[in-house]
This record gives sequence, C-alpha cells and structure tokens, in this order.
Amino acid sequence: MGKTIRTKAVDHLFQGVLSLENAEECYTFFEDVCTVNELLSLSQRFEVARMLREHRTYLEIAEKTGASTATISRVNRSLNYGNDGYDMVFERIKIEDEEEKIQE
Repeated sequence: MGKTIRTKAVDHLFQGVLSLENAEECYTFFEDVCTVNELLSLSQRFEVARMLREHRTYLEIAEKTGASTATISRVNRSLNYGNDGYDMVFERIKIEDEEEKIQE
C-alpha cells in the first residue's frame, strides 16, 4: 500500500495556504515553511509544466529553467497522467489574467 498525502497535518497545511490573501503573504508563509531550495524546486516544476503546456521542447525547457530531463519527464507524466491539478491552476490563472486585462 502506498503512502497517502491525505492526513490531518496536510489538511491543516492546506487550510493555512487557503488563508493566504496575496502574493506577499505567500512569500512570508512559504519562506518560513520551505527551505529556499524546496521553494525554488516547486517553482521550477511549475515553470516546467507551464512550458510543456506551451509545447516547448525538453531542450528549451532545460536551458531556460535549469531542470534536468528527469524532472521535465516527471512533470510531463503528471500533466498527462496525474490529477489535472496543473491544468486547473493554469486555467484559473488564465481567467484571472483575462479579467485583469478587461478591468484595465
């Protein structure tokens, strides 16, 4: 049986994340919760996913992000066979970006 991430501790962490109201609060919280390397790794994976969705090549992604081909491959596997979390967030970001442009 594999490990489950659905625990009370993870629920509490997510409740904390959901309480954050802006990017500055995210910086404050995540700088306390994560090491610099952990935060940079998470942001790198997110950039890799974004670039994969833009149909960029592995070589281009590796050069731009510094990610290994193993990391790019893992992120690609998540995009293709995961829980669609990246796509859900990308869609929401796209909607927010469009709403901001309309308001300008």
